[in-house]
Amino acid sequence: MYLILLKMTITSLLSFEDSSYVGTQDASSSFNALLATAATLQPPFVQQPGVTLQSAAFSGPQPYFDPLTPLNVTALVGKSAYLTCRVRNLGNKTVSWVRHRDIHILTVGSYTYTSDQRFMAIHHKDNDDWMLHIKWAQKRDAGIYECQISTQPVRSLFINLSVVVPRAVILGGPDMHIDHGSTINLTCIVLHSLEPPAYIFWYHQDEVISYDSSRGGVSVITEKGDITTSYLLVQHAQLADSGKYSCSPSNADLASVRVHVLKGEHTFKIELFPNFR
Repeated sequence: MYLILLKMTITSLLSFEDSSYVGTQDASSSFNALLATAATLQPPFVQQPGVTLQSAAFSGPQPYFDPLTPLNVTALVGKSAYLTCRVRNLGNKTVSWVRHRDIHILTVGSYTYTSDQRFMAIHHKDNDDWMLHIKWAQKRDAGIYECQISTQPVRSLFINLSVVVPRAVILGGPDMHIDHGSTINLTCIVLHSLEPPAYIFWYHQDEVISYDSSRGGVSVITEKGDITTSYLLVQHAQLADSGKYSCSPSNADLASVRVHVLKGEHTFKIELFPNFR
């Protein structure tokens, strides 16, 4: 229709140029009116600045990553790791998880594409979370994981996974020197633990310390929290209390320290000659 109207207008203009009425007031007015008509004719779907024909026809909410999505995740070795990708306005697009170190596609939508059965895609239809579940996380699983939306071009969000190994540390080690008759006070701290240990055992010379033994004067105080701390108190230290002490949390490797109970001459030699044993 646009081409037909344009052709008719041009023909009329050419006819006026050949007309003997050109120059008269009526002809001039008609000629100017045709020019104005031609100037107002535009083809349909005129592209406006910054807008393509495709976007004009299919504009709508575009998918995006929730800005509150956590970008750093920490997991305990041997435990499950959960990486969450929250996508808004997904529409008919697909969410995928890619392991960055080897560009391995792990999941597409709700399907898993890896022979490693520790990886699994989790999504519930009633929310916008697309989760990558890694069972029994290993240290080699640490690194960057990419959450992709199948837009053109692809939209990506990068999440860093850290896999930590809980460990115990006894402050003041590896050797401690205690005066005879004083109190042995050992402090064990559990590091890199996302949850407090279920229990902490103390050992003396590789034997579990009994707090109700006939020796007496032995007590343990454990404070659980983001950092779990356990205190071993042995009052009235005797020479027999010397030896290796170990702290063994339920979720971490044990830590050890060697205690030297010194009396009289031994104390003097240690002060003057630190390397004396």
